[in-house]
Amino acid sequence: MACSFRRAIACQLSRVLNLPPENLITSISAVPISQKEEVADFQLSVDSLLEEDNDHSRPDIQVQAKRLAEKTVLQQVIEDGSKYGLKSELFSGLPRKKIVVEFSSPNVAKKFHVGHLRSTIIGNFIANLKEALGHQVIRINYLGDWGMQFGLLGTGFQLFGYEEKLQSNPLQHLFEVYVQVNKEAADDKSVAKSAQEFFQRLELGDVQALSLWQKFRDLSIEEYVQVYKRLGVYFDEYSGESFYREKSQEVLKLLESKGLLLKTIKGTAVVDLSGNGDSSSICTVMRSDGTSLYATRDLAAAIDRMDKYNFDTMIYVTDKGQKKHFQQVFQMLKIMGYDWAERCQHVPFGVVQGMKTRRGDVTFLEDVLNEIQLRMLQNMASIKTTKELKNPQETAERVGLAALIIQDFKGLLLSDYKFSWDRVFQSRGDTGVFLQYTHARLHSLEETFGCGYLNDFNTACLQEPQSVSILQHLLRFDEVLYKSSQDLQPRHIVSYLLTLSHLAAVAHRTLQIKDSPPEVAGARLHLFKAVRSVLANGMKLLGITPVCRM
Repeated sequence: MACSFRRAIACQLSRVLNLPPENLITSISAVPISQKEEVADFQLSVDSLLEEDNDHSRPDIQVQAKRLAEKTVLQQVIEDGSKYGLKSELFSGLPRKKIVVEFSSPNVAKKFHVGHLRSTIIGNFIANLKEALGHQVIRINYLGDWGMQFGLLGTGFQLFGYEEKLQSNPLQHLFEVYVQVNKEAADDKSVAKSAQEFFQRLELGDVQALSLWQKFRDLSIEEYVQVYKRLGVYFDEYSGESFYREKSQEVLKLLESKGLLLKTIKGTAVVDLSGNGDSSSICTVMRSDGTSLYATRDLAAAIDRMDKYNFDTMIYVTDKGQKKHFQQVFQMLKIMGYDWAERCQHVPFGVVQGMKTRRGDVTFLEDVLNEIQLRMLQNMASIKTTKELKNPQETAERVGLAALIIQDFKGLLLSDYKFSWDRVFQSRGDTGVFLQYTHARLHSLEETFGCGYLNDFNTACLQEPQSVSILQHLLRFDEVLYKSSQDLQPRHIVSYLLTLSHLAAVAHRTLQIKDSPPEVAGARLHLFKAVRSVLANGMKLLGITPVCRM
């Protein structure tokens, strides 16, 4: 569906230029776009349009085109609400697709490690953006719930575990058991042997071993769900490596039937992806005892998801250390005869360094969330402008999460970055706290003046440079969404929202609503309302819940 405000501009310009509006709609929305070209700016589009028409006064028409766009955009933001920018012609030819996004994927029976935070918030952003563009998105949390570590954990729990502790604080207790059994296994070969036997029992479907494993899994997911709730993240499906322990055997048989499975002297099974014995292209798919590996289970999971969802695209969000793994998995799928392997995509990201709490080195996400909430409450309490809040803990957590997400999303996802608590909590500058503060302040304006002025609305009153800058920036929102939809990088949206907040801060200081004539006050209030609306839309795409008071 074409964006009506650009259509309206085109129709009005057509009268001036005496050209069919259909020609102008295309010109105004964008020049032809390829994967490598950036989206055409509105200004450039109008420039190129006017170059074709030499009989008219170019500067005069340029001014008219800009003014028409600036005045119409305000109405469009308010009319479209949460869909503003998404109805643009840039997305009009976009086919609706079925997209699977696999993200987060923590290891069962271990507390949620901060290492999984980036996968969680990046995957959530990608899923949000794809969904907003009208695609059908399936969010999958593929848990690390199988493998030799469960042999160790099962043995460890039989040696050192307590049922009461498991029920009262499951992941903390399992973590302690896991640390203890690893120490024992390093010193005592019989413990290591017991762990290996326990995992073999699991692979063979031993009822007792599986019952204990299932308990660990269920209790872990219960605790994870609470953490995801705090992050504002949800999943359509919780699956895991355990789902594919049998299907991975079918994958091995298929590889063997195609003559792709090679046995090594050690008894393991490998696939040579180079075809000439290049060691860097050898992928191990089976242990010497016949048990499956991570790669085998990923192959089985991909095949199963295609059967189940018939997806158009499947996106894996994991750290860049797994780049080679996914290259090999996609390559193996291809040589197995699955052409849809080309629809699989890995979105890699860098490492966060220096995320520590006041107590020292931090391992668990829950500690980080608690620290954020505590520090944010202290910051809010020390600021004189802080309002009385019904639920200060919830507000503090939402503002703190915004701070965390914006610091993470400001750069290229592939880059490593150094985490800084001081930077996270700055209320000025390019931070998530500043975004939340701007949103809350604009919401307060609407609450204070909304009843009296929102009916009067004449955009011709918005002549000041501060107003024009905001209107021009609002016009660019669809282009920014388009860029992020192309490269799946949230930084375009982050940069846009921070600039919008700075423009709003300047305008808020200079454009008074109180004591202004009703028409002027109404136009300014609509301007601030449009800013708040677009700010909220962008923040929600990033996985941030906007606050109305702080």
